[in-house]
Amino acid sequence: MWVKVLTIFPDMLRPMLSESILGRAMTKGLLRVDLIDIRPFSRNKHKNTDDYPFGGGAGMVMLAQPIVDAVEAQEVEGFTGRRIYLSPRGRTFTQQVAGELAGEEQLLLLCGHYEGVDQRALDICGFEELSIGDYILTGGELGALVVIDAVSRLIPGVLGSEESSVDESFSSGLLEYPQYTRPRVYRGLEVPEVLLNGHHKHINDWRRDQALKITRARRPDLLAKDQGSPTDE
Repeated sequence: MWVKVLTIFPDMLRPMLSESILGRAMTKGLLRVDLIDIRPFSRNKHKNTDDYPFGGGAGMVMLAQPIVDAVEAQEVEGFTGRRIYLSPRGRTFTQQVAGELAGEEQLLLLCGHYEGVDQRALDICGFEELSIGDYILTGGELGALVVIDAVSRLIPGVLGSEESSVDESFSSGLLEYPQYTRPRVYRGLEVPEVLLNGHHKHINDWRRDQALKITRARRPDLLAKDQGSPTDE
């Protein structure tokens, strides 16, 4: 997958993209992320990318011109990826949406700042809006990292085990069951016996039961979406 991120703070993203699973995915050639600085595309003398909003109000608004020019420059290079603006008013980002985006070959992510982006940039470039949650961040960079991380995990070969992304919270419609590793006993707390007996059906049943209990206690809204058997009640 090829991802381009339009931002005025590219250095915010570099450290995260070079480490752990994302860093390895890029080294393997499974993921490519280009950070595009919007500022050089500004035609203003001082290369500013924002101005006061028409109609008054607090804060500044990102200018349409540098964003549109930055997007069109990517088109000249043959990049035609799906365009997404990280915005609190957008469609909520979920595991299901991550799966949808994982099917794309290219993504163009726009990171807003200040009070937002001139609407004309979104309209001209055809951006759809995506929100990572019901809260406000300083800018879209953290949102872009969340999307890249969640989506990249679903690309074949990125994770060490292809089962990992299937078993995680939300992939099955439920929160994930508890996990344990060595030692068998730690500070008097023992690993559940069922996980030690090697009986795969019993283990799967226990994990399913635990996932249901945790989901029922913490996110009962997810149970309506779960496709489990009638015996789960």
